[in-house]
Amino acid sequence: MYRTFVILRHTFFETVFQPIYSLLIGLGAVILFIFAALPFFTLGEDTVMYKAVGLDVILILVLIITLFATSKSIYEEIEDRTMLTLMSKPVHKWQVLIGKYLGIITAAALAIAILGVVISLSTWWRIPGDYQFNRRTIDAGELRQIFETRVMHVAGLIPNFVLMWLQIAVLAAVSVAISTRVSLVVNLPVVILVYIAGNLTRFLFPVFGDGSRGLWEDRNVLVRGGAYVLGNVLPFLEVFDLRARTIYSRIGILSFANDPNAVPYAAIWGYTGIALLYAVFYAVFALGVGMLLFQTRELGGGEG
Repeated sequence: MYRTFVILRHTFFETVFQPIYSLLIGLGAVILFIFAALPFFTLGEDTVMYKAVGLDVILILVLIITLFATSKSIYEEIEDRTMLTLMSKPVHKWQVLIGKYLGIITAAALAIAILGVVISLSTWWRIPGDYQFNRRTIDAGELRQIFETRVMHVAGLIPNFVLMWLQIAVLAAVSVAISTRVSLVVNLPVVILVYIAGNLTRFLFPVFGDGSRGLWEDRNVLVRGGAYVLGNVLPFLEVFDLRARTIYSRIGILSFANDPNAVPYAAIWGYTGIALLYAVFYAVFALGVGMLLFQTRELGGGEG
């Protein structure tokens, strides 16, 4: 356990001190601040649109950081024989793989936290203008309304940060498994394709559905079998998308708790817990595949 922690710590600092890490975080902060100053012309829903776009920006940038980190920490270390030196120590391959994976997703969590603070502050600042409140009011009722609206919007962002990190953790597990064999040139497009396919798996389930008669009842068994395999092998990324309730709906906290259309905050965190379990199971599966690939990988800088 101690050796795994040492590898985790080393990988974390190695990732954080990469130039691309600070560059992309700085770029993301600038983009979020610029978007915060722009109107979205959505007839009263500018804050909602800003949060939706901002979360996409954070996801893309942190995913790129993660993919670069996995390639550098695993594939490049194998190719330049650094991994061979590491394996000469009293450490197991599974400890190396797990330590590097945990270090990478910890660095991803830090990146999400930094950009999360930026988007939260920007959202807090936008509220009065987007909802046509008087920023200079001294009326206690209006001040309370501004405060509660701000808290409601920022509270909706927090579970999205957790779900985003879980989604990146799943994709990072796939990237780590691939990085035992291929470089960033292959890793990047493959993980992006997995991301796209993982968002499309929700449309595969009607193919093998609940067994009742329907559109696919008379389809070839191979089609349904293939859809079943893809639907279970590919990550089901829809489980990490809760924006319909956290971004596009009101959240039942403070005075909004009395709104019958508001989404209970406890229910949101309950769903996040379910997403956590799914992320853990899928990451274990992907890392297990990566471990099989790593066990048979030649560590001398080539496939022997």
